[in-house]
Amino acid sequence: MKVPFDSLQRRPRIEIIPLIDVIFFLLASFLMVSLSMVKNQGIPVRLPVAATGKPNLADAPATVSVSKQGAFYLNKQAVSFEALRRQLQALQRKDPGLKVILQGDAGSDFGNVVKALDEMRKLGIERVALQTTAS
Repeated sequence: MKVPFDSLQRRPRIEIIPLIDVIFFLLASFLMVSLSMVKNQGIPVRLPVAATGKPNLADAPATVSVSKQGAFYLNKQAVSFEALRRQLQALQRKDPGLKVILQGDAGSDFGNVVKALDEMRKLGIERVALQTTAS
């Protein structure tokens, strides 16, 4: 009796389904890691809601925050208003195209946010974005 040897005649092949699973896992891991690398340079404030808000100035080197109590912060460091003005002026001298993100707590006095914005305009800083949350 003659026994066929089919297993010897088959050519090896690469299974692609497990390879696709590994690629999707690596892609998802890469996305999660890259999303966690977003830097938040301001202090945690409860941002106001704006229906027309758009992502803008993600690479801004300066973030000015106004807390609910009216305190001013430059890149998470508490500063007086005069020190804020001096530091922004120094940053603007280094980079004439300085980009600034202005964060104001939703419960803060609106006058303090306007005061910071007005001071930036006096210094000649033209690229200022108000950070909000999308509605």
